[in-house]
Amino acid sequence: MAIIAPLLAFVGKQVGRILTTALGWASMLLYGRVPQSKQLILALMTLGSLAWFAMVLGVVIPDVGTLLLGFIPVPDFIDENWVRLGMLVGAIVVPLLIGVGGLMIPAAPQRPSGLVAVKFVLRGYPLAFLLAFTLVFLAVVGTIRKTRSLLKRWSDAHVPVVVKPGGYERMVADLEEALDQAGVEVAERPASRALSLPARFVALVAGGGIRAFVPDRLTLLVAPDLEVSLYPSDIAITGKKITVARARAAIASRLTASTAYLTTSGESQAVEDRIIRVAQAEPERDATGRSVLGDEVRAELLAMDNALATLDVPYEEWEVLYRMRLQVERDLLNGARVGQDTPGAVASAQPGPRTAGPSKVVILGIGLIALDVGLLILDRIQSPRQR
Repeated sequence: MAIIAPLLAFVGKQVGRILTTALGWASMLLYGRVPQSKQLILALMTLGSLAWFAMVLGVVIPDVGTLLLGFIPVPDFIDENWVRLGMLVGAIVVPLLIGVGGLMIPAAPQRPSGLVAVKFVLRGYPLAFLLAFTLVFLAVVGTIRKTRSLLKRWSDAHVPVVVKPGGYERMVADLEEALDQAGVEVAERPASRALSLPARFVALVAGGGIRAFVPDRLTLLVAPDLEVSLYPSDIAITGKKITVARARAAIASRLTASTAYLTTSGESQAVEDRIIRVAQAEPERDATGRSVLGDEVRAELLAMDNALATLDVPYEEWEVLYRMRLQVERDLLNGARVGQDTPGAVASAQPGPRTAGPSKVVILGIGLIALDVGLLILDRIQSPRQR
């Protein structure tokens, strides 16, 4: 049990990260902002898609069904054929339940009715395939990336994001600039077209004008000791440990003012929008030239603090929002554009303004010390003569 418990905790953490990655961007395009109270429905829909995928495999490939039955404790009085029949019924019914779950996500006034509601429920079939495929695909890609990292003795880091519709190219440009400022020179390379399959499936299921929001091809940011894969729902960083840490700091700092959400629930994303509006404020200065916060910015930060004090979201999301709020205030007080003050940024070659006051004090101090030493030496020289 001492070994199994940490193993289960690790697996649970990885599954949770994959669920977050799979659901964030897809749910935003399919349903818009999903409130925290409906996140459980999304999780059940995703787990139901995995169960549906297993049942379909068991029906289509009997050998796989036999293997799956070996993991299911079936009582002796239940015939195996009945179990197979149950798998067939489940493969038909579960997507309908997933469609019903999707119908329940919008608020009651926005829920479709009549024939539109029936179409919404039937959309559970492609949605079940989409969710199951995305989870399996991400698991395979993650395993391949982890194997490559182990072979190269590299480390990994992930930054979950939800790229806003139409904002992928802007995010790529922002992060490339942030990495360059942090001293990590990267070059853009197109990722494999296969990596964009989940996003394309989302566009097919969502329909309408959503296809225009899906990037034509994903991008990699590559350096000799670093590789950053930019997905619409995840930023995967792989490389040498120090470089990965520097890249993660630069990316997290820049994302505060970029075109991606760092949270998934509707309530948290609404607070992110407020943070972005404050981040777009122009820095103000007082009569001495020192950066200060304007009255409107102060009032909005105070209102944001009150909102954070009562925001009912998971702690991880609350912590992200609090960090973003503090970063905005810090950057504005530094007189910098929010997100541009990258941690570990390479210092500019241009000399900053110099003041005469501190230099005179230093020179005066050195002069007094030299005078004191000179008097001490003179005193030592005169003492033997007096004797």
